[in-house]
Amino acid sequence: MTVTADSPVDTHAEAPAARRELSARGLRLAYEDRIIVEDLDLDIPAGAVTVVVGPNACGKSTTLRALGRLLKPAAGAVLLDGADLRSLPTRTVAQQVGVLPQSPQPPEGITVGDLVARGRQPHQRWWQQWSRDDEAAVEDAMRRTDVTDLADRYVDELSGGQRQRVWIAMALAQGTEILLLDEPTTFLDISHQVEVLDLIRELGEEGGRTTVAVLHDLNQACRYADHLVAMRAGRIVAQGAPSDIVTAELVGEVFGLDCVVVPCPVTGAPMIVPGAPGARRSGAEAESKSATDGADTSDG
Repeated sequence: MTVTADSPVDTHAEAPAARRELSARGLRLAYEDRIIVEDLDLDIPAGAVTVVVGPNACGKSTTLRALGRLLKPAAGAVLLDGADLRSLPTRTVAQQVGVLPQSPQPPEGITVGDLVARGRQPHQRWWQQWSRDDEAAVEDAMRRTDVTDLADRYVDELSGGQRQRVWIAMALAQGTEILLLDEPTTFLDISHQVEVLDLIRELGEEGGRTTVAVLHDLNQACRYADHLVAMRAGRIVAQGAPSDIVTAELVGEVFGLDCVVVPCPVTGAPMIVPGAPGARRSGAEAESKSATDGADTSDG
């Protein structure tokens, strides 16, 4: 149909939903007087899986905490659709950004079903405490993470791997467009690691969800990331598609590891093969030790 000046315009037609944009500008993050991240600029690709990698205490987890408004920046800002995250109402942020931190602690005596259901709290109001949408979101999250059969079990009775899957289920039940996961494969055996990372990929491919994950396993990061961010000493060394940025030189610079980078025989993604035992770069090792002396080792 050709629209002319005299043609009626359907003002009720729905435009495609815009994806939320998360970014950081000039970010400085610190614990008291100790600066962890300095002058960091970052744009998270919407609808994609971003994975942050780097050595221990390089600022990965600290950056993720700031992106989820769990840590107030000492300078700079985290922006959600261009607005400073600190200026937005807490409920608004919780409806749009879900965060799974490292080693979360459940309330004492809570069951799996009740913990996963807590992910729906940002969507509830005093006049409507529970809805069919809430029920469906919880059931879907538990099914996807394979914890449905654990619904009546107490969380503190579960194994580490089971507990981690329950926390991921709670984050999924929150139903946010942006999901931040700090080492989501911790405590999981290799089979469940693959299941969780496959799930993260599916969330983006099926629903366009934006995911940011901190991972220690560089090969898994290369396999699952659309966008890879490599950090060292509180700064971004490189970022982009894994196939574009991951080289033996980059791995040596970031991790101090001599290696060979070859295509994965299954996916074609870069695969890091370490060099001979003991072939660690002495200079990078010394720098890493200096950077981590006195550092908060809980920051991945």
